[in-house]
Amino acid sequence: MGENYRIGTIAIKGGYNPKGGEPKVVPIVQSATYEQDDPEFVAKVFNLEADGYLYGRTGNPTVTALEEKFAELEKGVAAVATACGQAAVVYSILALAKAGDHIIASSAVYGGTYNLLKINLPKLGIETTFVDPEASKEEILKVAKSNTKAIYGETIGNPGLNVLDFEKFAAVAKELDIPFIVDNTIATPYLVNPIDYGANVVVHSTTKYANGHADALGGIIVDGGNFNWDNGKFPEFVEEDPSYHGISFVKNFGKSAYATKIHSTLIRDFGAIPAPVNAFLTNRGLETLHLRVQRHSENALKLAKYLESHPKVSWVNYPYLESSSQYNRAKKYLRGGGSGILTFGLKGGEAVAGKLIENLKVTSLVVNLGDVRSYIIHPWSTTHAQLSSEEKIKSGVLPDLLRVSVGVEDINDIIEDYSEALEKI
Repeated sequence: MGENYRIGTIAIKGGYNPKGGEPKVVPIVQSATYEQDDPEFVAKVFNLEADGYLYGRTGNPTVTALEEKFAELEKGVAAVATACGQAAVVYSILALAKAGDHIIASSAVYGGTYNLLKINLPKLGIETTFVDPEASKEEILKVAKSNTKAIYGETIGNPGLNVLDFEKFAAVAKELDIPFIVDNTIATPYLVNPIDYGANVVVHSTTKYANGHADALGGIIVDGGNFNWDNGKFPEFVEEDPSYHGISFVKNFGKSAYATKIHSTLIRDFGAIPAPVNAFLTNRGLETLHLRVQRHSENALKLAKYLESHPKVSWVNYPYLESSSQYNRAKKYLRGGGSGILTFGLKGGEAVAGKLIENLKVTSLVVNLGDVRSYIIHPWSTTHAQLSSEEKIKSGVLPDLLRVSVGVEDINDIIEDYSEALEKI
């Protein structure tokens, strides 16, 4: 597509350009393998000397359409789709770090990501130092090591709702000459493009706002094409890959070296690919991303203001509330909204949280966020249960915190639902 198209147009038309007589809608190619008639061409595709489809694990046209659309939405040069968001996070790091390496991460990340970085990647020899996202640049630089290979953060932390200081984290990455990885799941490319603010890699759980309907798992890794891999720290990108007999990802694939390496090595060897039907559903969901996230943001702000004024509510956190400590940063980086997640606490604390949840009707108790329906959950006892109390607090989870994923239902019905439920506690 043209470089001047805006996000609403890209969301609908990006990644797929049918010719005369071809399906207007991206087709679901539900096949594990592909017919071939040229042995020489097959050999070239295997050796990354030509583009083509050979086997479902290494490529699928429906998945390709999703990857190309997402690369356009995030202003990257290429993207790699995965089976879920967690796989996207894992591959984004494994492409950069190996046993003996180290990364820096914001402590205000999703509980599953925190557990991955703290418990399981160390089993592979990759250590993580967590930093307070509000720490100064100098404080973050102090934890860096000679083997530090990336710095990682979330645009909007889940569920702390801190807005990432892109300028500071990008400055750290630049000084250390390492990639800056950003999870943009909650903000989505509708509200911000992290690559505009110095990110080199963007990851998403597409299960959330990208799909928007809770009917397809998925993840995506977007290559910004803006990092110099030939800086002495990432020889596997520069030197000849032994499994491809002479190919250098940097020399052969230039700006898309990172995405190509993930697709041709990690996807090839570890799998975790999206099913074609899930790619189709996610692609279809993206067609309304700009409409949904605008409505999510409007509804969340209105609900946040209502809860902030309620006598039984002790506190409310939403980035676009003027009372939020994140308000100025949200206005600086986010385009006109704070997405659909808010958190709040009741004056009765954790003891009455369950009763509120039980009495809600429009808002459901669901372990998910970011689709058209309104959800609520108590992260301390669920999504972040595997963390210690100290780790929960560092990641922004308090014992009385309730996380609400505000849907796109009529906001008056959502507010009335909370009003009636709050009356019963």
